[in-house]
Amino acid sequence: MMQLTTQDIEAIRLSLQIALTATIVSLPPGFMVAWLLSFRNFRGKVLLEVFINLPLTLPPVVIGYFLLLMLGRNGWPGRLLDAAGIQLVFTWQAAVIAAATIGFPLMVRSIRLGMESINPQIIDAAKSLGSSKPDILFTIVLPLSLRGILAGSSLMFARSLGEFGATIMVAGNIPFVTQTIPLAIYEYASSPGGTGMAMTLCIVSVTISVIVLFLHESLTRRIQREAEG
Repeated sequence: MMQLTTQDIEAIRLSLQIALTATIVSLPPGFMVAWLLSFRNFRGKVLLEVFINLPLTLPPVVIGYFLLLMLGRNGWPGRLLDAAGIQLVFTWQAAVIAAATIGFPLMVRSIRLGMESINPQIIDAAKSLGSSKPDILFTIVLPLSLRGILAGSSLMFARSLGEFGATIMVAGNIPFVTQTIPLAIYEYASSPGGTGMAMTLCIVSVTISVIVLFLHESLTRRIQREAEG
């Protein structure tokens, strides 16, 4: 097996950095959106659900193109950022935005499943005892949704590691700047004699994914044991 180059190691580090950042940044809004969809009834709820789940049905390249239009100098967010001296397109931060956009529906769906598994009688009892909505949210919903939060975070982290289409559109494939593991594999696979290095990075990607899944299962079992105990 061929050894990893400095560029490959940086691609691995950058992939982990982007995936972790996208997961952390998406967790608070993901939790609040899941709570809104689980416990609140309002006009336009169906439209919100469709909008949240849209990245699951659209090709990632389409998502990336829309992000490029928005964050570029011709989009109003891009113009505001440009006026503030902030350049996002073709940076690792743009890759974070792409990964967060693609993985957000998976996080919301997992957290929502966790919330909807909560016994409504517990919430009704808390309300009857005079608990406020913030108290119920942070003392009942949040702890009892922990498995859903963990599942959503794990899924989003894994999805972010494998993100390709949206990332290459809005962040490009720049070695040492925005090149992640999938982009590096694509570059190797497209070049003569790069099969060995592409396979090496594939094995690295599989190894990272297996570790994430093992950690997820271990933490889930621990939380379940503590809940039963």
